[in-house]
Amino acid sequence: MARKFLYVVATLIVLVIVGGVVYALFGNDLLRRAMVPSVAFRAEPAMPANAYADRAMWFARPGLTNTPVDWLPPGVERGAPGDAEIFFIHPTSFVGTDRWNAALDDGETNGRAQVFLRGQASAFSAAGRVWAPRYRQATFGAFLTGEAAATQALDLAYRDVAAAFDRFLAEADPKRPIILAGHSQGALHLTRLLREKVAGTPIARRIVAAYVVGWPVSKATDLTALGMAQCTAADQAGCLLSWQSFAEPADPTLIVEQYDASTGFDGRPRNGTPMVCTNPLTGTAGGAAPASANAGTLIPDQSLESATMTPGLVPARCDPRGFLLIGDNPPDLGPFVLPGNNWHVYDYSLFWANVRADALRRLAAWEKR
Repeated sequence: MARKFLYVVATLIVLVIVGGVVYALFGNDLLRRAMVPSVAFRAEPAMPANAYADRAMWFARPGLTNTPVDWLPPGVERGAPGDAEIFFIHPTSFVGTDRWNAALDDGETNGRAQVFLRGQASAFSAAGRVWAPRYRQATFGAFLTGEAAATQALDLAYRDVAAAFDRFLAEADPKRPIILAGHSQGALHLTRLLREKVAGTPIARRIVAAYVVGWPVSKATDLTALGMAQCTAADQAGCLLSWQSFAEPADPTLIVEQYDASTGFDGRPRNGTPMVCTNPLTGTAGGAAPASANAGTLIPDQSLESATMTPGLVPARCDPRGFLLIGDNPPDLGPFVLPGNNWHVYDYSLFWANVRADALRRLAAWEKR
């Protein structure tokens, strides 16, 4: 399960190896040309109503064994899992330009997604049963253009996620609490799930926490529509966590420009509004914590065939705008840092052990309510 672990934990490989170089040399326009599909969007039928009853439609779920989320770093004890039902939406692993949405049988894309799940969703396995659906994700280039095709591709991907979530609710133990989590594109789809299928429903009372990681959430214009407050205390349940990791000196210009030009979920402009920034080392909103508070970062070996968990390497503090800064001397996790000193690929692996503990702590708090 650990084989070539960081190869995929750090994937968005095409952006870094191709797109990152292109960006450094030629800027945003050529990056878009390299990554945005030039073909027309191809509409695809909705999933059949019972599609996600098929276990083959899941990377992980109860009844499957030896799944990506079962991976643990050497030396970490498995223990008895908690009672939560966890729904995890993986990030973008499709970087093709010949179509706008991934095919479900794309082996290379699925391989990347599975190891993303090892480095991210595995942090939640101690809290309960992890469900991670396959879905026809939008290609990476959909995030680099304002074309209508990009919106159509994301809508198609979300419909799959929503269908998987409906099956999750139908099959998960209705007495168990729920943890929702995702990263990047997965976190984007999670915000829509919260708005359309959780907020204001009986399901909301079962939510332990929502981990909307690697995607900006406006404190002013988004939280009310999501139906959740940001987590302000480490032992708070029923709240939302979000962070976006940058080493220093940080240049989040690309994110800020898009964010400030966007409209919040309540219809108001996000321009100038602060983002939710949960410090994963403390579990609180904002603030700073030293590297000594980091219980474990996932570190690859030179062969990229395994990873170990090393504590005390990475500090974290939230800046005034809401980005999570990890200092100016981060460990070497590989060559997959994005332009602007953006450690987006590593949002979970930088704080893997703390995320694991955070989920268990919030689950315990929910169970005491």
